[in-house]
Parts: sequence; C-alpha cells; structure tokens
Amino acid sequence: MEESWANSASGRALGIDLHLDPALSGGVRRGLTDALREAVRGGRLAPGTRLPASRTLAADLGLARNTVADAYADLVAEGWLTARQGSGTRVAERPGRAPTPARATNRVPFGGHRYDLMPGRPDLASFPRAEWLKAARRALTAAPNEALGYGDPRGRPELRGALAGYLARARGVQASPERIVVCAGFVQGMILLGEVLHRRGVRDIAVESYGLDLHWDYLTRPGLRTRPLPFDELGADVRELSGEGAALLTPAHQFPLGVALHARRRAAAVDWARRTGGLILEDDYDGEFRYDRQPVGALQGLDPDRVVYLGTASKSLAPGLRLGWMVLPAPLVDEVVAAKGHTDWSCGVLDQLTLAEFLESGAYDRHVRAARLRYRRRRDQLVAALAERAPAVRATGIAAGLHAVLQLPPGTERSVVQAAAWQRLGISGLAEFRHADAPEPTDPMDALVVGYGTPPDHAWPGALDTLCRVLP
Repeated sequence: MEESWANSASGRALGIDLHLDPALSGGVRRGLTDALREAVRGGRLAPGTRLPASRTLAADLGLARNTVADAYADLVAEGWLTARQGSGTRVAERPGRAPTPARATNRVPFGGHRYDLMPGRPDLASFPRAEWLKAARRALTAAPNEALGYGDPRGRPELRGALAGYLARARGVQASPERIVVCAGFVQGMILLGEVLHRRGVRDIAVESYGLDLHWDYLTRPGLRTRPLPFDELGADVRELSGEGAALLTPAHQFPLGVALHARRRAAAVDWARRTGGLILEDDYDGEFRYDRQPVGALQGLDPDRVVYLGTASKSLAPGLRLGWMVLPAPLVDEVVAAKGHTDWSCGVLDQLTLAEFLESGAYDRHVRAARLRYRRRRDQLVAALAERAPAVRATGIAAGLHAVLQLPPGTERSVVQAAAWQRLGISGLAEFRHADAPEPTDPMDALVVGYGTPPDHAWPGALDTLCRVLP
C-alpha cells in the first residue's frame, strides 16, 4: 500500500512528495530506505538538504525511531546521505548522476500483513480438522450411491433436515427441509435472490447505510437499485421503508457498526413487509456469537412468510467450505431453485453430507461453544488493553461476533489506518463501509473496524500489541 510523506509535517516542511511502500519484502525499514534513496536519486531531495531528526520523522510516520535511524545509517553508508555531529543528516553532494538503484522485485502479495485484523473472517487455524475428518468418514461410509450423482439443486436432504432442526433450536427459525435451499455461501444466495426479485418486478431494495459494497454490487447487477436507510443507536431506521420491494438487514448484529436492531424496529420491519407485500432478507452471518447474553432469535421467527433467512458456515467454520443456506417463504422456493439450476446445479455433495453429520453428531455445537469462549476472551482482552493503553479509544456495539468497532478521537481515522499500514497491521476504517448514497450522519464518527476473530491464537497477542501502538 503506497503512502505519501506529503501528508506529514516533515514532508510539508521539505516541500516534497515522498512515496513510501511498506509492502516491500524487506519490511518497513527497507521501504523507507528505498523511498529516501529514490527521492535523492530523482532530485526531489536536493544536495545539501537537511533531513528531519529521526525522532521527528518517526513520530510523523508512526514508526519506531530505530527504524528511521537505521534507514538513515544505511543511506549514509551507501553515500546518499551525510551525517555530522552538530549538522544533522543531509543529502550528500554528488558530482555526477546518481546511480540507478536496483528495482525491488520481491513484494508481499496484495493484502499481505504481518498481523491481520480485517473483519469478516474467523480464526482459520481453529478449524476442527480432526472432528471434520471423522464426520466426513462416517458420512461417506453411510452415503447411498445416488448421493454421488448430480443431485437436487435444493441440496442434500440429509443437510436440509439437519439444518431445519439446528436452526429451530439455536436461532428460533421456523423451517422445514422443503423450504431450505443450500447454496455456495451467502454471496450465491444474494445473487439468486437478486435475480428472482428482479424477475418479480422489484426495482428498489433498502439496505443499511453501512455494510459491504460487495453485497450491494451483487444486488445491483440484475438491475436492482439499493437505497440506504438512516442509521442510529437503535440500528437501521426501518420507519423510512416505503415503496421498496425488499430490504436487506443484519438484525442480530449489524455489520459493521455492531448494534442489534431494536425490538420496536424489528416489529416495524415485519409490519412494513406484511402491509406492502415486501420481503426482508435477513443476513444472520454471526448470530451464534453473543457473549453477554443468549443470542437474539432470528427475525424470521416473527413471520416466515415475509422473511428470507440467510445463514452460512463461513464465520462458524470456514469460508472455504462455501456452504450457506436460505430458508425461504414457500412461494419463493420453486423460483430460487429454478434460478440455481440454471447456474450451479448443486454444491459439493461430500461437504454437504459431512456438515449434516457434523450437525447431527453434536460436533458443530461443541465447536461453536469453544469458538464462542475463544472470541469472547479476545474481545475482553481487547477492551482491557484499550482501557490501559489507549483510554481515548473505546469499543462500541454489543458484545458479539468476530469484530469490534473502536471509536477514535475526531479526525484521526485516516492517520491511524496509515500508521497501521506502516506496521503491516491489517485493519479497516469505518468510512470504507459507508454506502455512497447514505444520508450524512448527524454525529460523524471516526472509528476502526477490527476483526479480533481473524488471527490464530499464537498471533493474537502480537496483533493486539501492535494495534495499541498505532492508536492515539
């Protein structure tokens, strides 16, 4: 990720635009050294120019002082800079054209981080490999030969039956196997529903004003228009729903702001759907992970005929499984199955059978309980570390899910994200999740969206320490 020194006080004082690339394979020190060398070689730092003190530049860029001092020392040894007692560090006088440095070719792949706190992903190292393998063996041994054929686009009956029982017990979903369609994750479910809604004549769909643009894009591809709803401490303001044909909501734990939709607004959303004939698409992406109380039941339980329930194994197990499910109102089932049959007849049968066995054997419940304890402990550690090391920052939203929203002092979001990039810490600013057409918030908030569920256990302490060091 390329950053510009022109944004720093030191860069402005020198009147240059120093491009820095923290993704170089040699790390932050290598990136700073290369950038300074290029500025001298290209003439943007003229001979005799005095550079900022290492302490000053380190503070401006959010780096350790030793990193800057080491970069200066490297360039002094190469002859690009000079350092004299009482005169500071200056660009060296060069009689001829400076040699062209070798191009750096070994770069960290896109998205490469030393520590990853990006939201939306579980701890993949905790995937229950041994239990999953046992379930796969049992499922494959018991599977009838016909299960290995092309199958039913609705999904294997074993999985649909297991999901019906589990969702009723754990999430309060009213489901029968005949109304469940297994899909390749939440994204495929959204693609299918977007196509079906458009064919039904729906042109506008309401969405929350903060969310994932990827999801909005999949809705707009078939021709739907997304209209963001205002948002406050009670969640999406569903009282603003009017002529839309559908609404996409995350009632149990709004992504990314982390609040649960207030009970009055849950009721208001269902009333709107009944009154207008609209549909609610309920994204229950992490509803099993609530830490301060029992999880709030699914909105679908209030009216199964007006709510489409979407769930996924991507947060509870792993996104690589590509297993999700929709619980549909009866009139939608045939239309969704037909749309799925035209694009992707059936998801991987062996993984479906394995997940069915995993659910029926109780292994899924055991895994979720263990994951819930792990993620709750991490969230508690995050809140405690903020209180001790960054008291100006506080975690907002309910104690749930795999991410937290950290409210920052006003005007600091961009600089903190930049400082994190220099430390090769993957985090997201709240601003990148805001819908382009969302109404201006009355009380704008600078914040980070931190995925504390993402790092493996061995990396979590280092990730938390690095996060605290870049916070104001």
